[in-house]
Amino acid sequence: MKISSLFYKVVFPFAALSVIGFSGKAEAATFSGSVAGSWLEPTPGAINDNPTYTGVEKDVFTWGDPTLFKGASANQLVFEGNSFSADAGSLFKIGDLTYRNGTVLLGTSVESVPLKLNLSFDELTEVEQAFEYQFNLVNTPNLSKDPELNADFLVVNEKDTKHTFMHDGNAYTFSLTGFSQDNGQTQVSEFRVLEGEKTKAAIFGKIDKVAFSKQEVPEPGFALGLSVIGIYFISQRKAKKLK
Repeated sequence: MKISSLFYKVVFPFAALSVIGFSGKAEAATFSGSVAGSWLEPTPGAINDNPTYTGVEKDVFTWGDPTLFKGASANQLVFEGNSFSADAGSLFKIGDLTYRNGTVLLGTSVESVPLKLNLSFDELTEVEQAFEYQFNLVNTPNLSKDPELNADFLVVNEKDTKHTFMHDGNAYTFSLTGFSQDNGQTQVSEFRVLEGEKTKAAIFGKIDKVAFSKQEVPEPGFALGLSVIGIYFISQRKAKKLK
């Protein structure tokens, strides 16, 4: 799928949360509030001996030195948070991510950068949840004649796709589910941008209630059965003592 750049229609590897399977029939909680984001200290990687970047603790992050290329600009990521209202288990828009694919000197790039998301819940005005997600950045050397092979891209590290928080005595997971340019109807795992272009996509997420699995929750009669067995053995011991 092409818009102003590349957007691969593939299965998002971390879209499905492994939320534990047992669920009751209680009404789903509704979460509403707003999201703000800032970029944290990046990881340069082994091949970048002169990493150049700006925007730590800000919503605009740039990386790479473009000074030897006339009219070129550094790579750039801009995060714009969004207000939301969604039931637990429903997808909602977290914010917009704008990616500019610049031209930079070899060795001045970075390998990955964390995005810290702050969720302020309307119904929990005294609580603000903060989560960090590691974005892996793949910067191609632009050696191919095929523009698509020269595209740079980013993807969220799978181990960072979800985090847990507590609300009203229950545990919930908050996860990123994918990038989308059609209001969440299609979500993809890799945000690809052609050389010299700039593309915007929405980031979607989901809050899921964590529940116990059936294997972890005893059957209603299980505890009673243990009590009966216990009473039986106690009775047997008393009977033996009387003998």
